[in-house]
Amino acid sequence: MFFWQDPQFGNKMITLMAALVLVIQILMVAQRWLVTNIRAFAVQSFLLACIAWTIAYFNHAPHIYWVAALTLIFKAALLPVVLERLVARIEIRQEIEPFVNVPLSVLVAGMLTLLAYVVSESFHRPNEPAGHGLGHNTLAVAIAVFLIGFFMMVNRRKALSQVLGLLCLENGLLLAAISLTYGMPLIVEVGIFFDVLVASLLLAILVYRIRETFDSMDVSRLSRLRG
Repeated sequence: MFFWQDPQFGNKMITLMAALVLVIQILMVAQRWLVTNIRAFAVQSFLLACIAWTIAYFNHAPHIYWVAALTLIFKAALLPVVLERLVARIEIRQEIEPFVNVPLSVLVAGMLTLLAYVVSESFHRPNEPAGHGLGHNTLAVAIAVFLIGFFMMVNRRKALSQVLGLLCLENGLLLAAISLTYGMPLIVEVGIFFDVLVASLLLAILVYRIRETFDSMDVSRLSRLRG
C-alpha cells in the first residue's frame, strides 16, 4: 500500500490542515486590515476544500468532491476577488476599534476553541474502523470556527468585517457536515452553499450602499435612524 492510500496518513493530513484552518481563524480575529482578512479567508477556504477532497477520497464519497470543487471555485477564488474590489471601491481598508480589543478578542477565541474541543468529545466514537474516524479532530475545529465566526460578527463594527464573520461561520458549518456525517445529501449541501453565496453577495451590495449613504461602514451609526 502506498503511503497516500493509508488512512492514517489521510488522518494526519486532515488534522494538519484543520489546525491551519483554526490558526487562520484566530489570526483573523487579531487582524484589522480588511484585505488581509479577505485573503486569510481565501486560504482558509482553500484548506477546507482540501480537507473535503481528502475525506471524499478515503471514505469513497464522490458527492463531497463536488463540495470541494464549489468551495475552491467560489469561496477560495470568486468571493475574495469580489470583496477585494469592494474594498478598493469604498476606500476603507482597516477595521476601526472593535467592541472588544484585540488581546481580549484573541483570549475569547482561545476560550471558544477550548469549549469547542469539550463539546466535540461527545461525538467521539473510538471503536470506529480506520478511515471512518477521519475528521474527529476536524469536528472540534469546525465548532471552533463556527463560534469564532459568530464572535467576529458580534464584535466588529464594519459591515464588511461582519460579512467575513458570516462566511467563516458557514465554513465551520460545512466542515462540521463533512467531518461528522461525511456529507449531507448533495442537493442539500449545494442548496445551503448557494444560499450563503447569494446572501454574501447581497450583503456586499448592502455594504456598498451603506458606505455611499453614511460615508462609513460603521453599523453602530445605523442606530441614529431610530426616531
